[in-house]
Amino acid sequence: MRFVDTNVLLYALSTADDEKPKAALAREILEADDLALSVQVLQELYVQATRRTRKDRLSHEQAASLVEALLRFPVQPITIELMRAALATASRFGLSYWDAAVVEAARSLGCAILLSEDLGDGTDYAGVRVANPFASRAAPSPA
Repeated sequence: MRFVDTNVLLYALSTADDEKPKAALAREILEADDLALSVQVLQELYVQATRRTRKDRLSHEQAASLVEALLRFPVQPITIELMRAALATASRFGLSYWDAAVVEAARSLGCAILLSEDLGDGTDYAGVRVANPFASRAAPSPA
């Protein structure tokens, strides 16, 4: 399985002209059936998608419906174990807690690939490898 970070989901919603290629690729990625998410990613999606300063802002109802639709994928809950693992990963790799929590959510769900634009394409966090799907214009295949 591949874990999807918030930025991929946000590109899928984008209507900005300069983001059209990324938006199309993000939508294509979301058609796959080998994806996983976390509660944190879904929370971040909701907050960013409904942000008042966002040009293509979603209403609460639209964002809540989107979150519900994304529950078709496996979703890692926030747990004490996940938090402890994220704290250790943040310390080990010098990541923010929130980025480390994404890495650990991916690991918890057995995902070897983390689709993200934010964490350094190709970086391996002890078995969870970041793949920026927008760097090569093609979504990586499951490893």
